Amino acid sequence: MLHKIKMPERDPQTRKRDFKQVNTGYTRDEMLAEAKRCLQCRKPMCIYGCPVEVNIPGFIKYLFQDNPKEAAKVLSLKNNLPAVCGRVCPQENQCERACILAKKGESISIGNLERYAADATSKDYNNTPVENNGIKIAIVGSGPAGLTCGGDLLKMGYDVTVYESLHDAGGVLRYGIPEFRLPKDILNIEINKLKNIGMKIILNTLIGRTKTVQNLFDDGYKAIFVAVGAGLPVFPKIAGENLNHIYCSNEFLVRVNLMRSFDFPNYDTPIYKGKNVVVVGGGNTAMDSARTAVRLGADSVKLVYRRTENEMPARKEEQIHAKEEGVEFISLTNPVKFIGDERKFVKTVECIKMELGKPDESGRQHPHEVTGSNYMIDADMVILALGLHPNPILSSLTNGLHSDSRGYLAIDENYMTSISGIFAGGDIIGGGTVIEAMGMGKKAARAIVEYLKKTE
Repeated sequence: MLHKIKMPERDPQTRKRDFKQVNTGYTRDEMLAEAKRCLQCRKPMCIYGCPVEVNIPGFIKYLFQDNPKEAAKVLSLKNNLPAVCGRVCPQENQCERACILAKKGESISIGNLERYAADATSKDYNNTPVENNGIKIAIVGSGPAGLTCGGDLLKMGYDVTVYESLHDAGGVLRYGIPEFRLPKDILNIEINKLKNIGMKIILNTLIGRTKTVQNLFDDGYKAIFVAVGAGLPVFPKIAGENLNHIYCSNEFLVRVNLMRSFDFPNYDTPIYKGKNVVVVGGGNTAMDSARTAVRLGADSVKLVYRRTENEMPARKEEQIHAKEEGVEFISLTNPVKFIGDERKFVKTVECIKMELGKPDESGRQHPHEVTGSNYMIDADMVILALGLHPNPILSSLTNGLHSDSRGYLAIDENYMTSISGIFAGGDIIGGGTVIEAMGMGKKAARAIVEYLKKTE
């Protein structure tokens, strides 16, 4: 069978009115049919396409045998967050792209099968803490890189404590990804599994201010892994960007996802619910913002992007879902000015049409303005999803911790920063996707172990 089994989805007209999951998951029969397609290659290229090195044919083989418990065990050897990856990892650009079936038809739905195995065994908790060797390691940040690095070190016998600045763990997995893509009860299960085997998580602690790096070393930690992410929003630097009801995507999604403003007044987090919303950007965060605005009751959501849809970095699945839910895509367009009313609330976005020229440093064609093509879009709310710069707090408050010209922590080939014993990974060093951050965390964990062996 060349065609993959598509995962069932809820009807767009129904799902856009709530925050429940869009994809409903495979049934047992669908899982078995999809697992059967796997060729069990002697040289499985899919593994080489996986940043966390999962034995993909190994876990799929157990699924084909209708044994999700053993499949989940294979997954857990390499992946500390399989239920998360099964939902948000861009497998189509990684393991599935490397699948041999992709050359002849359609690849195995590796992500969907991973999700099935993880969900089917979500109640199989290991409540026995891993014995540790007494060597303490601190993880700064509880996002995908931090949880992966900490989880791997824990399984290798180290005493791991994770410090999180917010009131709940998960980092971008909790505050950046909407409930309809990654339910928080699923995330909680994944984190609790790590806590149950010995991971300690200390919340409401901002390393750099609440505690310094030196405090951590003084407390007996032998190594530190910094995974604080990127939390400084990028603004377009155009007139009117400080008008009321113009949000950066980070603030907007934190209010909705972490602070649950969509459930006001049960949660005391107000947020403005625009009726004519313009989202600027073309990545996954832009899609998340646009689809969230739809669910908050917007009559119109327009996604403005300066390149074409072919150049959008967002996953194709997310683009399709956004369109199905009523988001209007306006390509080759860029805002040049935000115009407000007499009370300084945004009311209009002045845009200009763009055309693509020669490739820029990213390899994509560079967009140029079309002179005289300005036009207006009515908007009572704008969400800017233009990316994030590295979080500067820790580096600015830690003497000797060097950053590059863009603010990313400088590291060597072993993920060690300019301070001996301090390692870094994820968005703070220029990471991209969740799974790429996890891959960095895994490599950093191995580097930390080698460092500790040399310094003991």
